[in-house]
Amino acid sequence: MSLNIRGVGQDGKLNWLQKLCRMEKPWILCLQETKSGEIEDRWFHKFWGSVDYKYIEKYAEGFSGGMITIWDSNIFNVNQAVEGEYLLAIKGHFQGYDTEVAVVNVYGPHTTAKKIRCWSGLESLLSYGDIPWIICGDFNDVREPSERFNSVFKQNWAGMFNQFINNNCLIEIPLGGKKYTRICDNGVKFSKLDRFLISEETQLIWPNLSATTLDKHLSDHCSIILRNGSKDFGPKPTLVFNEWLRLEEAEKVIIEAWNIPATSVWPDCVFRDKLKNVKVSLKRHSSSLNNLEEQILQHSKAASE
Repeated sequence: MSLNIRGVGQDGKLNWLQKLCRMEKPWILCLQETKSGEIEDRWFHKFWGSVDYKYIEKYAEGFSGGMITIWDSNIFNVNQAVEGEYLLAIKGHFQGYDTEVAVVNVYGPHTTAKKIRCWSGLESLLSYGDIPWIICGDFNDVREPSERFNSVFKQNWAGMFNQFINNNCLIEIPLGGKKYTRICDNGVKFSKLDRFLISEETQLIWPNLSATTLDKHLSDHCSIILRNGSKDFGPKPTLVFNEWLRLEEAEKVIIEAWNIPATSVWPDCVFRDKLKNVKVSLKRHSSSLNNLEEQILQHSKAASE
């Protein structure tokens, strides 16, 4: 689970974390913007709910920043921990798995120069080996204009973020639940800043990973949780009924739809848009080429009689 908590020591935050951990039972919890120095063990014990934990902490600079990654020591055995300028990384083994897995907690910066350093530092970390990577946190970046509402979209920042994702062959896990993960205090501006990115090796081990946005409470960010299972998998990029492919001129419709220019720039988004174009075109032509809905209705009536 990942959460930008905006001050772990503020009123009610520890009780909120306690309820989240009791309800969701995360194996690993990644917190950003803790705004704290060294935290006493009794605080961890309070919200984690047991003594079976270990953690790594990055102190805040004054009243800004700060990160914590805490994990269940009975489930994840960490053999290496790294603290970077904008990240905390742990590498180890999950119980029952022989493969080493790395989990990276990220809190992205707010200026162009710092963003360049952030993506460069993450790329250096990912170059250490072809092991499964799970990267999560508040990246303080969006990938496309639709991930912001009533706030400024900066193409150069999105370009750097997408370039980092593509250069390292990372896969974003679609978020089920809410579309946006950050809601400003005035409730007017929305953005998707929090997400999960995984490597291809991770997907091979856990092909059914799903992610969900949980309800916002005492922070302007929602917590997000990654699960191993198909429940709450979020929006699928496309859905095509096999019957559509039997329609007359289906091949021609598909080719024409695939050749429609995509509005997106980045390869994964272009591929998604092209699949959507094919789906829409096939659906539009299905009624004129083969009255499928009427046939289904007729068969349903016949079955009921």
